[in-house]
Amino acid sequence: MDSNELLRRVRKIEIKTKGLSQNIFAGEYHSAFKGRGMTFSEVREYQYGDDVRDIDWNVTARYKRPYVKVYEEERELTVMLLVDVSGSKDFGAVGVAKREMMAEVAATLAFSAIENNDKVGVIFFSDKIEKFIPPKKGRKHILLVIRELLDFKPTNTGTDIDHALQYMTSALKKRCTTFVVSDFIDTHDYYQSLSIANHKHDVMAIQVYDKREAQLPKMGLVRMRDAERGTTQWVNTSSKRVRQAYQKWWYDRQQEINATVQRCNVDMTSVATDEDYVKALMALFKKRAVH
Repeated sequence: MDSNELLRRVRKIEIKTKGLSQNIFAGEYHSAFKGRGMTFSEVREYQYGDDVRDIDWNVTARYKRPYVKVYEEERELTVMLLVDVSGSKDFGAVGVAKREMMAEVAATLAFSAIENNDKVGVIFFSDKIEKFIPPKKGRKHILLVIRELLDFKPTNTGTDIDHALQYMTSALKKRCTTFVVSDFIDTHDYYQSLSIANHKHDVMAIQVYDKREAQLPKMGLVRMRDAERGTTQWVNTSSKRVRQAYQKWWYDRQQEINATVQRCNVDMTSVATDEDYVKALMALFKKRAVH
């Protein structure tokens, strides 16, 4: 797209997603992602019920009466968005294209993070790391992220979530909150890398899919192209057996994805391209808040 169209789309998505993050997600985001730990704030006189382990013995000795250390939550987080830019993201039959839904979801998460004074970084991945945007704060940085979300052109078309997770784990030394935004159409085994990543960081998965991917329509003989491999084949969608076999493949794949994330203790939500992603994100945030 040309620069004027890109700026128009950036502004449109900024208005929508920033409004969501300010008016809808603010409380849920804050309670769901609580920061890395506790930092020292001040000392005060000991009160009945205080933990004796918090007594500051130096101050106590100086003033001849007990004082305790007071801690406060360290709120600032680093939020990483692992965004799938493989060939399958361009598919769109029901609702918007997956790439548009992924861009809005990622932008909403980014603005929610900025509203809470968190840093935001992005890793675009296909079957390789396409681009790494280091975590930073500020509106200027977020607008750069949105421009890339809307207009980034990957060089490869495949998907390798395993490689993306390994890269993120090694590239980011400090603990961060990570959202994997993908359709999860991937033939690689990413269980081990997801488990390791979630042990070091705090990982969540957001699956974006098109309902036409879940069920073949009855349209006769159709030429289909694999967007990631570039191969094509004719499929007889009039055949009930073919449609049932495809539906079983989709169901089995979804079961495998769900089993993998559950074994890794990773929270996941799925949203179709014709659905309201706000509900999916709210459900994910509320799930996190009760943990």
